[in-house]
Amino acid sequence: MFVFRNQRGTAIELLVYDGQGFWLCHKRWSRSRLRWWPSSVEAGQTLRAHELQVLLCGGDPTRTRVPAEWRRVGEPAA
Repeated sequence: MFVFRNQRGTAIELLVYDGQGFWLCHKRWSRSRLRWWPSSVEAGQTLRAHELQVLLCGGDPTRTRVPAEWRRVGEPAA
């Protein structure tokens, strides 16, 4: 999956290959802009599923507080 945004930060597109072809999803904010987008240094970074969900809702995935993806069984959450 590839995620793109327009220059003004008012729209985001997802490009996905599903094995048979590509599909494109486009979301546009009519009254606001994206609050977060990776800088040119961070470009090409990988987003986790919950971070993409926050981004699509117009939030900042770097500010989410979620437990680590992997931890030992019985280890308390951070």
